[in-house]
Amino acid sequence: MIQISKRGAVSRKRNIAIRLAAIVLAIIVCAIITMATTGTDPFAVFSAFINGSFGSERKLWIFLQDTAILLIISLAVTPAFKMHCWNLGAEGQVLAGAMAAAACMVLLGDTVSNGALIACMVIASVVTGAVWAGIPALFKAKFNTNETLFTLMMNYVATQIVAYFCVKWENPVGSCTIGVINAQNEAGWLPQLGNKYLLVIMVAIIMTVLIYFYLNYTKHGYEIAVVGESERTARYIGIKVPRVIIRTMLFSGAICGVAGLLLVGGIHHTVSTSLVGGQGFTAVMVSWLAAFNPIVMILTSALLIFMGSGANQLASSCGLNQSFGDILTGVLIFFIIGSEFFVQYKISFRKKSKEAVKNV
Repeated sequence: MIQISKRGAVSRKRNIAIRLAAIVLAIIVCAIITMATTGTDPFAVFSAFINGSFGSERKLWIFLQDTAILLIISLAVTPAFKMHCWNLGAEGQVLAGAMAAAACMVLLGDTVSNGALIACMVIASVVTGAVWAGIPALFKAKFNTNETLFTLMMNYVATQIVAYFCVKWENPVGSCTIGVINAQNEAGWLPQLGNKYLLVIMVAIIMTVLIYFYLNYTKHGYEIAVVGESERTARYIGIKVPRVIIRTMLFSGAICGVAGLLLVGGIHHTVSTSLVGGQGFTAVMVSWLAAFNPIVMILTSALLIFMGSGANQLASSCGLNQSFGDILTGVLIFFIIGSEFFVQYKISFRKKSKEAVKNV
């Protein structure tokens, strides 16, 4: 009666139509849930989604900034994913880079010039993020360990290291938080380009262009694509697969380190175990839904940030707590992930033949 089969080539229009239908259905389901829970008018629900990201100039800038951070992390994991090396450790790699930047601000804030301090932060964040990704890459290349589990476990290690230093450098005493670092002299705070949001956005745009060309027009990008298609083919044509794995993971970790630097030096000016806020895992979905295309990731990142902000705004306008917003966000993500099934597969309904009915 029901047959599931894989689609052939899917046109861009059909692809977009399926995804848009999933988004509309997700918003309708969120509206139904909210109406059943609070009795809120459905038009107020849709208005809350718009106001969550575009309700004011400040909200718009925050929306663009959050999209930029998610985009950078998504760009970071994409080279490894395209190689079919499943780097699920972006959360820990960003956190490691953020911790390195915060350490420079705490230890060197009163001893070197601001320019030298920022240079130290950049180097420390990039190197630390790269090392954090390089450790599982080395074991993957040399001993064929499972990079998925290894990178996941590295997330927990990074979280505990940050938790330790939050207690060690706590300010004020007893708060178990570092607080705003160098609030008096702003040492290590990244410069502003017009406003405090624009620097992060500009970095995201530049990195999107660079990684697009890196993956599509360089020898390294070609090697990543070949290894992702078939390691045997890569070895046959002379590509050193272990070297490509290590190099690509170091590259991914370094970009995550840049994201950590921006979070500490450009946005929050502090570090905590919740600094990344799960975006390292959300980036996996952004990269996958965009089919590893850096340009398309701009849209998928913006979409997820828009829907998450809308869900939180809806919970706030209805007088509900953050947990309700998380429920709505989960519903939205569920529909987005579900749309991928209908892009890849089709469902056919067949009627039973008369002969089959007679036999029954």
